[in-house]
Amino acid sequence: MRSPVTGIMLLLLLLLLLIVGYSSVFSVQQTEQVLVVRLGAPVDVVTEPGLHFKAPFIDTVIPVDKRILDLENPSQEVIASDQKRLVVDAFARYRIKNALQFYQSVGSIQAANLQLTTLLNASLRRVLGEVTFIQVVRDEREALMGKIRDQLDKEAGGYGIQVVDVRIRRADLPEQNSQAVYQRMQTERQREAAEFRAQGGQKAQEIRSSADREATVIVADANSTGEQVRGEGDAERNRLFAEAYGKDPDFFAFYRSMTAYENSLKSNDTRFLLRPDSDFFRFFGGAGGKPAAAAAAPAASAKP
Repeated sequence: MRSPVTGIMLLLLLLLLLIVGYSSVFSVQQTEQVLVVRLGAPVDVVTEPGLHFKAPFIDTVIPVDKRILDLENPSQEVIASDQKRLVVDAFARYRIKNALQFYQSVGSIQAANLQLTTLLNASLRRVLGEVTFIQVVRDEREALMGKIRDQLDKEAGGYGIQVVDVRIRRADLPEQNSQAVYQRMQTERQREAAEFRAQGGQKAQEIRSSADREATVIVADANSTGEQVRGEGDAERNRLFAEAYGKDPDFFAFYRSMTAYENSLKSNDTRFLLRPDSDFFRFFGGAGGKPAAAAAAPAASAKP
């Protein structure tokens, strides 16, 4: 018969084995690498994901992120080579390439961020202090970011860090300088706009004057042509009148009188202060143009 003490000892032994077994294994995630430290001294770096073993109780595992990490740098004021002050907002991307060197030099990501911020600001001042404002803002921005990245990567290599990228998010003049620049630009644009308006007004006046001059010439030519045609028409009319008068003076006199009646006797006013036997109304008495009394006298004298 087994004694109770033996059972308790077996349970304690099993519990001890479980504790030792649990302390002997550790897992590595795909996004991290693990530094194994034995009594404060680094002994191994594990980069492969999965389950791994270590010495129980005396080994400690320190996980280190192996993904690309962000470094947000606060805005810094930099003086360019043309003595213009710039407010530069930049950021960096980095990864830990040597976990042992990283642990021995900085120890944590927070300490690494502080150290990299200092190095990044120094690189920004060195590189941007050698170029002009225009080169930073427009001409050589991409090349300058590459140069800053190379310098920062070289300096960060001593901490087991690889700098992947450095970007200048914004590089602008300080607020007070920006306002002065904007006002100067606005004044310049207003001056150019006024100059363009003046040139446009002058050109419009030239076009308007030219159009008025051409219109005057055209109207004068048209009037001259009209007068010439009217004169030719009047001459032709007079010629026809002369021919008609030469062929039949009585018909011409009749036609002229009918035209005078048409022009004189208007529909709204037919009053005349003339004697009834006036020569103007001679065709009213007969088609021959002689008064009725005169026409009757020859007729009476013709009877036997």
